[in-house]
Amino acid sequence: MNRGLKIPQSGALDFLSLGALVHRLDPGIVPFRKAVECRIHVSGGEFNTAANLSDCFGLKTGVVSAMVDYPIGDLIAERVKAMGVQPFYKRFEHDGVTGPNMATVYSDRGQGVRAPVVFYNRSNEAAVRLKPGDFDWKAIFAAGVRWFHSGGIFAALSETTAELIVEGMRAAKAAGAVVSFDLNFREKLWKISGGQDRALKVIGRIVENVDVLVGNEEDLQKGLGIAGPEVAASSKLDPSAFFGMIHRVIERHPQIRIVATTLREVHSTNRHQWGAVAWIDGHTHVAPTCELSVLDRVGGGDGFAAGLFYGLLAGESNEEALKLGWAHGALLTTFPGDTTMATLEQVRAFAKGGSARIQR
Repeated sequence: MNRGLKIPQSGALDFLSLGALVHRLDPGIVPFRKAVECRIHVSGGEFNTAANLSDCFGLKTGVVSAMVDYPIGDLIAERVKAMGVQPFYKRFEHDGVTGPNMATVYSDRGQGVRAPVVFYNRSNEAAVRLKPGDFDWKAIFAAGVRWFHSGGIFAALSETTAELIVEGMRAAKAAGAVVSFDLNFREKLWKISGGQDRALKVIGRIVENVDVLVGNEEDLQKGLGIAGPEVAASSKLDPSAFFGMIHRVIERHPQIRIVATTLREVHSTNRHQWGAVAWIDGHTHVAPTCELSVLDRVGGGDGFAAGLFYGLLAGESNEEALKLGWAHGALLTTFPGDTTMATLEQVRAFAKGGSARIQR
């Protein structure tokens, strides 16, 4: 498909992401203040996308990140390996007391009218220390990488992580890879690293190198400083407000070829309506809307990005690529944890309008 993207046809890696690896503690429907046990999920917005593309879609993927040599690092590294993602680590020694550490995310699932609650412990996080010069990009890209990806969560961690994203993206461009960025604006993270003024400067520099942008209306406003829509949307599922902002994005960053996002109307913690939209090289596309019975909403956006990117990498039509992202993101909310447990067959069936009838 001609999308204005020049995606290499082959490479040692189909997809490479740059970001922080974290572990998420999940007490299920019990809030942390009353929790007595929890599950551990390995996560990180950039890693999740690579893991999904490997495990569900069968692509060759990698992740560039920090790794600490201690038991939590071992746990995370094992999960990276289990998901079939090739690691490129900058390694750090743990001092046995203060770190550096692999970040912890705490997130209960909520239930009904009670929303999920997310908070962090990123104190002395190893990924914050990553900086330009830590990775041999020439060697990493030497055998070919088709697509390079990073995100706003990693950009917010420190001045040096943002500069590392720019360095990686420029290396990816020089090697001929498509470059994508998920705005993933997190107010809590930017608040402690310079606030929205710094966010606008940092993200603006990063997006100068981007071909494919993922982000909703709030991401575009807070992360890029794009003025809000002239006409308010009739609901969270109305794509008109999002599309109404795209021309401003393209005026500022004319090299961008694709902007896409999910649409979500939250009726309760466990009942959402779900959609997705994309602007692709001047044309707008809208996925169907479905009702979700949500088990765990964390990672749904990364699931959407993975399905969309797979469709683009596989040469699917624009409409089908968007539907694959929509379908995979929807399915991901039915699994515990942040990464996929879906199969490609399930994704394609749901994208075609499949139902939840038992499969015999």
